[in-house]
Amino acid sequence: MGKLVVLMFTAFVDMIGSSMILPLVPYYATRMGATGLTVGVILASFSIGQLVSAPSWGRFSDRYGRRPAIILGLVVSVAAYLVFAYAGSLTLLLVSRFVQGIGAGTVGVLQAYVTDAMKEDDRAKSLGWLSAATSLGVVIGPAFGSMLTVAWGHRAPGLAAALLCLGIIGFAWRYLREASGEAHTPRAARPHAGRAALLRVISHSNEPAPRLIWIYAVGIGAFYGTGQLMPLILADRFGVTEKTVGWFFMYFGLMGVIIRTLLLGPVVRWLREPRVARIGLVFLAAGLCLTSLSHSYVSLFTAFTFMPLGTAFLFPCVTSILSRVVPASERGLQMGVQQTYGGLSRVAFPIFAGLIVDHYGSGPPFMVAGLMVLATLLMTASLEKYVPAMVQG
Repeated sequence: MGKLVVLMFTAFVDMIGSSMILPLVPYYATRMGATGLTVGVILASFSIGQLVSAPSWGRFSDRYGRRPAIILGLVVSVAAYLVFAYAGSLTLLLVSRFVQGIGAGTVGVLQAYVTDAMKEDDRAKSLGWLSAATSLGVVIGPAFGSMLTVAWGHRAPGLAAALLCLGIIGFAWRYLREASGEAHTPRAARPHAGRAALLRVISHSNEPAPRLIWIYAVGIGAFYGTGQLMPLILADRFGVTEKTVGWFFMYFGLMGVIIRTLLLGPVVRWLREPRVARIGLVFLAAGLCLTSLSHSYVSLFTAFTFMPLGTAFLFPCVTSILSRVVPASERGLQMGVQQTYGGLSRVAFPIFAGLIVDHYGSGPPFMVAGLMVLATLLMTASLEKYVPAMVQG
């Protein structure tokens, strides 16, 4: 549990730094003369950097250990924040977001660390706690970044994020230890292992691990990809502006923290991961579809409750089951593959949703995304045999 607390604190502080600068990117890019398409490309470059680096981070962590991979990822993030602070052109802004995505490619390593450290029955709950820590960072970070901009100018958030990241590197170096009982020893590299694992998700899509990765990819793309278009509905139907939109996203973050810390663990112990994942899919799909139809604050906030409830149930449980169906020596690689497909989904969904908005308005993308999430229920069949029933007594 102590290792999990250290990892949670590391992820929490890192996410504060990351979320400090994210809302500022469109403003910086627009001031430099960017078009809407250019802003979209700059925002998408983060996911592109994350998805191309995730399998490599996974292989690196399987071979040399989780701790070195996490610390090296933080070092890469420091460089990205410094470039962001002094970016005077759209090219440098693009580079800073891409490099930050490379540093953030260690998300799969963080998840593999948790699955290494915790007993099987505690993995979903522990992954939920890790996700709660990052959600809390998202709640705090954007407001902190805005305050720094007002107080010390546009370079302050990037510099502050770099300093935070340096501090957490020192903390991780001092307190973070390898999760497993025996340290990772260098293993012989497996040529093209990452490419083979990526292709296997497509060529063997009926196997348990690829099915879980597809469920994760569709769910995370539907939620985070279309979520970037949420301000369009809020502005069109409720008159929400950039001065007030932060409160809506803060509600999202707080709901995620509350559900992951208080509700997820007991529900998983009661129903086990496969059932909870299915419930998560239904809640997420319902929230997305209801958002598409919302014209009152009652329906809107019902949708805004269903979506974080769905993601809190879905993603930790899918990742926990994935850790059970793959060999321990390949967990880092498979978590990296999962993040790669999730990254592809986060790139594809906003582009696809944007095309729908151009032709049909701001609501339909959420309906389409919700129906796609609901369709992945078909992929959850027979997952129970990989998760033993909870032993009573």
